Amino acid sequence: MGMSKKIRVVVVDDSALVRSLLSEIINRQRDMECVGTANDPLIAREMIRELNPDVITLDVEMPRMDGIDFLGRLMRLRPMPVLMISTLTEKGAEVTLRALELGAIDFVAKPRVGLANGINELANQIVDKIRVAAVAHVRRAHKEPLAAEHAHAPGAPAPARPPAPTLIGRLSTEKLICIGASTGGTEAIKEILVRMPADSPGIVITQHMPPGFTTSFAARLNGLCQITVKEAVNGERILPGHAYIAPGGKQFSLARSGANYVAVVDDGEPVNRHKPSVEVLFKSAAAVVGRNAYGVMLTGMGNDGAKAMREMKDAGSYNYVQDEASCIVFGMPREAIAHGAADEVLPLDKIAPALLTRLSGATDRLHHRI
Repeated sequence: MGMSKKIRVVVVDDSALVRSLLSEIINRQRDMECVGTANDPLIAREMIRELNPDVITLDVEMPRMDGIDFLGRLMRLRPMPVLMISTLTEKGAEVTLRALELGAIDFVAKPRVGLANGINELANQIVDKIRVAAVAHVRRAHKEPLAAEHAHAPGAPAPARPPAPTLIGRLSTEKLICIGASTGGTEAIKEILVRMPADSPGIVITQHMPPGFTTSFAARLNGLCQITVKEAVNGERILPGHAYIAPGGKQFSLARSGANYVAVVDDGEPVNRHKPSVEVLFKSAAAVVGRNAYGVMLTGMGNDGAKAMREMKDAGSYNYVQDEASCIVFGMPREAIAHGAADEVLPLDKIAPALLTRLSGATDRLHHRI
């Protein structure tokens, strides 16, 4: 394999140790090479011009210009795959979510202590994510994140969107919407949830995300949506008008308690190498919710959830899968389609409207029965 076929990576980090460790990890791979390192964004800017890398890894906190400002400019002027190297703190989580809004493909959470050992332990995850970034569909930064930031400010109203159609209460308690996503999923999930009405059926979500980030993710979405968005808690009832996100590092599934659906959050083993795993959530939906479920498979790498989504379909659910053109990474949707799990394959911006139309049709049928 010629040198030109290797994934060319530029590492941007103000820590000499991190630059050295990341370079070493990248250069150990047969299919990639670190072609340059920079200790601040201004140096990185020139390096990107000269070296034309396939992927950059970008630290958030740096001198002269922070990573977020740099990312915003980069995605406006020269969109390219960026993997964020984030700190595992509450502030780090907020900033990382902002980076994903701006167009970063994914992130790796830098360990708090034992940096050298920690990053070496993350080596496989780092190189896997670089490989994904190299083939991902990069989208140009747009203006919406700025509006979203204002909407998210404390005490600010929800974003100015047309009111979503309301649904009949009885229907909302019977139905359940189940969403699975990975790379690119934080923005895709937001695109769906902001369109859901306050009395929508309960929504359960597994997004591949490490511990420490799902709390901020849920809070951020809660500030933008008409529905209530929160992390799932073991044993709680799944209510209409609420979305429940699988906590990072836990497995999330569904059970029944009488007429109610309840959340099961536990420390189960990884499934398909993931914890939380879409497979776990969707498998439980097939068993517990059956024909009252709607499945949604969004952007992501790999095949997590594809088999279980087919089980959902076989149990009577109606399933939507995101199309290739609107995905950051088409892996999980492609696998769901290959397993025959999809009823409809749609662009991201068409999924929520299609779901609401279908729910409204179910409402009409319920009226006729009454």
